[in-house]
Amino acid sequence: MSDVTRVKHGRPTHHWRRDLVELAALFTAVAVADAVANMIGHGPDGPVLLTVSAVVLVATAGFHVWWSRRHDHAPPAPDTGARPAASPEASAGQPGTAAAPLDPEQSVLWRMRTTVRDEPGSLAALCTAFAHRRVDILSLQTHPLADGTVDEFLLRAPRELAAAELTRAVAQAGGAGTWIERADAHDLVDAPTRILGLATRTALDAAELPLALRQLLGRCTIKSLPAAAKGAAGRDGIPVEGGFDETAMRLRTPEGGVITVERPYLPFTPTEFARARALVELDTRLGPRVPRSQDVLTLPEGNEITVRRADVADVAASKEMHERCSQRTLSMRYHGPVADADRYLNHLLSPRFGRTLAAQTASGKVVALGHLLWDGDETEIALLVEDDWQRRGVGSELLGRLVAMAVEAGCESVYAVTQASNTGMVAAMRALGLPLDYQIEEGTLVITARLDATPVASRLPYEQAEHH
Repeated sequence: MSDVTRVKHGRPTHHWRRDLVELAALFTAVAVADAVANMIGHGPDGPVLLTVSAVVLVATAGFHVWWSRRHDHAPPAPDTGARPAASPEASAGQPGTAAAPLDPEQSVLWRMRTTVRDEPGSLAALCTAFAHRRVDILSLQTHPLADGTVDEFLLRAPRELAAAELTRAVAQAGGAGTWIERADAHDLVDAPTRILGLATRTALDAAELPLALRQLLGRCTIKSLPAAAKGAAGRDGIPVEGGFDETAMRLRTPEGGVITVERPYLPFTPTEFARARALVELDTRLGPRVPRSQDVLTLPEGNEITVRRADVADVAASKEMHERCSQRTLSMRYHGPVADADRYLNHLLSPRFGRTLAAQTASGKVVALGHLLWDGDETEIALLVEDDWQRRGVGSELLGRLVAMAVEAGCESVYAVTQASNTGMVAAMRALGLPLDYQIEEGTLVITARLDATPVASRLPYEQAEHH
């Protein structure tokens, strides 16, 4: 671009060097003309030669002006900031030029991560590659690394654009280690809003922490190990502040246990670890907490029971219920030595491993417990109903609420482990009206209910006011 065509703030840019050269050339030309005029003027034909020279000079100047205009060497018109309209032929030859907005019905959402060099222009190259394929960037998050940056995109792309072609375009634009999967409408929520929502849920209920971590980090396996299984804090090689590598993240819990998060298909980033640790620190500062609202229900026979959330504060009442249960009832529930039943209660009632509902009478006795336990990628449901309260609808009421909790948590299925002779549990699972899968191994029956087939209405006690 020449000096004439460069503009700054809408005005041509002049340079002092050019003005100095022009001034020197003008003085030189005047001196030469004066010398020639003096020489010719003292000759015999001086006036005639001066007249001819003037005519030649005017003709040369006119020719130069005509030649400059013919070849478009004239100074450009002032820049108004408007872009010329692209012709249909130019638009067809350059994908992404003046493209119409994507129709949501003819497009799909993608989540993509790719690693780029931390240098100017790397993100621009990716954006150009997307624009040439009519891919719209809905949101962007950056995860700084020591030797680059992980860019996480939420994209809207034409339905006919395959994931392999999109990945190949990103690789040509400088992206490496690209990961892509289909997204849905839930991913349209911006990251700060989503993280604040997860923090709010964690603050209200300690049992929400594993679920919040799963929603924060995507498809992953979360396991909670109590302090007894790992020994004293710090002696297992995990620092107090936790740690992570590419596929595993380890976070300390307030009681000294460890939450392990595994995601083999996508490496963790320092940003994700910082967010997860912030959730755990929030849970640590707030301490044990369980929503205390409750429902008072009337059974078909007229008795009233109260359904509420339970935690480790109910261990003593739960042990008393164990003492009132028969050996057969305890054995069908715990599938092991009846004498060890009390040992399981601290684990089962801890919000760190799931949610527990308790049914108690007007006198305050706990007569039934229902557990929703996070088991890695799966979710287990377990029930224990005192003998005198069986066949009265208590177990079905707890089971329905536990399934509603699982639906609310986004679980795709729940399973119950019982014995083939436990007809009450089998009947309660069938009463849910969900597709069931039965597996029997050596007298143990595993019943799996798929939750994505028929939504279950939410009846969570802590979301409702007290009912009579």
